[in-house]
Amino acid sequence: MTEFLQNLQWWHWWILAAVLAAVETLTPGVLAIWFAASAVVVGTLLLAVPVPWQLQIVLFIVLGAVALMAWRRFGNPEAPESEQHGLNQRGQRYVGQSFTLVEPIEGGSGKVRVGDTVWLVQGSDAPAGARVRVTGVSGTVLQVTNS
Repeated sequence: MTEFLQNLQWWHWWILAAVLAAVETLTPGVLAIWFAASAVVVGTLLLAVPVPWQLQIVLFIVLGAVALMAWRRFGNPEAPESEQHGLNQRGQRYVGQSFTLVEPIEGGSGKVRVGDTVWLVQGSDAPAGARVRVTGVSGTVLQVTNS
């Protein structure tokens, strides 16, 4: 193995990059591609200057780790927060907004219209037509106060 490492050529690194890129396409996550890019850089560097095999391996590991950390810090691996906000918690979107009661709040319970949907609300008694502000959500019931 040591003899192989002592004779590393640029094309060895490029083959490793191709294998790592193939692994990336077959597995979930984004990890191998950064080490594939690192292998391409090391292989390209060997075309320009001779580098001892120990330094080649260190460069490969360091460049791959730096690229991975930079991607995790500055990349966009998931949808932006604005697209994920309130996913599967539709009522959370209405906190802070005001709506008009379509049925009065009597005995602590009433209804408001939000778009084309009628939501149950809980709060202080208020007549139909009154404006209420959503302060929270409990399951599918909006918690409201008189605005």
